[in-house]
Amino acid sequence: MNWNKWIRQTHRSLSMVFTLTVMINIAAIAEKKYTNAMGLLAVVPLAFLFVTGLYLFALPYATKWRSGRWTQ
Repeated sequence: MNWNKWIRQTHRSLSMVFTLTVMINIAAIAEKKYTNAMGLLAVVPLAFLFVTGLYLFALPYATKWRSGRWTQ
């Protein structure tokens, strides 16, 4: 598996983890057991999602720039 596919698969997996942590936070709020540490549980995968998302967003632009087709 090459680097781009690895990043894309990691981003997909992190999105599932983030969704799960948000659901856990919602359940904790509903049961009145929410803590600040529980809130940070969702922030960790969100930070990694941000980094991988930025990479995936910039990838097409970097590919055009490296190939020399950046003539607009």
